[in-house]
Amino acid sequence: MAEAPGIDPERARRLGLNEAVFRRVNEQLAALADQFRSDGEALDLICECGDAGCDQRLLLSRPQYERLRADPVLFAVVPGHVSPEVEDAVERGRGYEVVRKRSGVPEEVARSTDPRR
Repeated sequence: MAEAPGIDPERARRLGLNEAVFRRVNEQLAALADQFRSDGEALDLICECGDAGCDQRLLLSRPQYERLRADPVLFAVVPGHVSPEVEDAVERGRGYEVVRKRSGVPEEVARSTDPRR
């Protein structure tokens, strides 16, 4: 994967920290869903983009979500919320895109803030 070109490292760090907050919230939403939903229902999650003001939602099945969380540099965003200076879209689904953080600061922040590690 290419290194994030031409972006200020501090901006890359801030974007990554915003995304990490959304990922942590989605972890909490997924845990709550396990307590209160029926098996097979899609998880109602928030976009994990770097825009701190984003409040858009996306739906993932539990297997899709677990596959995403298995790799700390993957995040789910609504279509059009990819930040090409720090990430690459690697998969498209119905109502979401999966992005992979680029090497350097974006990848380091994603790995260091992974709530599952």
